[in-house]
Amino acid sequence: MKVCVIGAGYVGLVTGACLAEIGHNVICVDKENSKINSLSEGICPIYEIGLEELIKKNLKKKTLNFTADLAGAIRSQDIIFICVGTPPLPNGKPDLTSLDDVSKLIGSCLNGYKIIVNKSTVPIGTAKRVKKIIKENESKRNNKNESFDFDIISNPEFLKEGEAVNDAFFPERIVIGSESHKAVEIMKELYKSIINQDFEYDVKNSRNNRKKIPIIITDSTSSELIKYASNAFLATKISFINEVANICERVGANIIDVTYGMGLDSRIGNKYLRAGIGWGGSCFPKDVRALAFTAEEYGAPANILNAVIQVNNYQRYRIIQKAMDTLGIIEDKIIGVLGIAFKPDTNDTREAPSITIINKFLELGAEVRA
Repeated sequence: MKVCVIGAGYVGLVTGACLAEIGHNVICVDKENSKINSLSEGICPIYEIGLEELIKKNLKKKTLNFTADLAGAIRSQDIIFICVGTPPLPNGKPDLTSLDDVSKLIGSCLNGYKIIVNKSTVPIGTAKRVKKIIKENESKRNNKNESFDFDIISNPEFLKEGEAVNDAFFPERIVIGSESHKAVEIMKELYKSIINQDFEYDVKNSRNNRKKIPIIITDSTSSELIKYASNAFLATKISFINEVANICERVGANIIDVTYGMGLDSRIGNKYLRAGIGWGGSCFPKDVRALAFTAEEYGAPANILNAVIQVNNYQRYRIIQKAMDTLGIIEDKIIGVLGIAFKPDTNDTREAPSITIINKFLELGAEVRA
């Protein structure tokens, strides 16, 4: 199938490269010419295990191409993935400026039936928003007398940084949200070899057990909420175990033993039960805040979500307080910080706890070596 991926960032590159690998014709678009030039030479701007190898392989096969010509890519392809950033505004609400701009251009470039796929993590109701914007901008086409059908799909990504290629090829589920049966069937065909696990690709340390992948067909609103709720729940587990760790420290319990004992309960599981200095990155912080904002916007309580954020913020400053308790005066002390990225196997420092900690130590007059 002919696929256009708008946004050659983390989600867009992984999505585009993996779809090309399973046989689709993919064009990735980005407005940064320097990024497009580098990618066209097989140089990946982000560190993600196995991704650069995939890009080089499919560039050579000519199943993957990069361009800055967004209008041309929209017109030439049939399925349009929107993978642009939705960064948080100060109040926690996602900034949809880039998504709106892309939707306007799609509307003005329609030249036949298209499926527009929201791959970015977006607020509840975004599929309806995109559809409305596209319809409003149809009149800007060169031939205003023609009208073309299109459908909107919500197809959230569930990629973990450091394991994204693995997650794309061997997902735990695929979620497709749409009110169009036709579009859903086309998306099932797009993902057919992943759903059936009958493609050939060797991912090191993969979960590949060749079991058929569950596919969830739902409405777009439910699909959007599945993504937000999933990330918020994982963040909740981390904040919860960090609070338990703080209790352990006060009462003299061993947090390692406590988490091991909890994790053996199949209702709980051992994932995301590792105590530490809190969560960060490009997803959890903005998604938890966005879901809390949505709850408040619609008049629903967000008590747990707000507590999850509060505990996470406290955890960062707790490590600073522990250093102050140990060292006394921080000023003029030399402090080493091992690890800056928000998690292993990535170079992503977005909202990393380390950045907050480093800045606070510098503010207190310490010399930081990281």
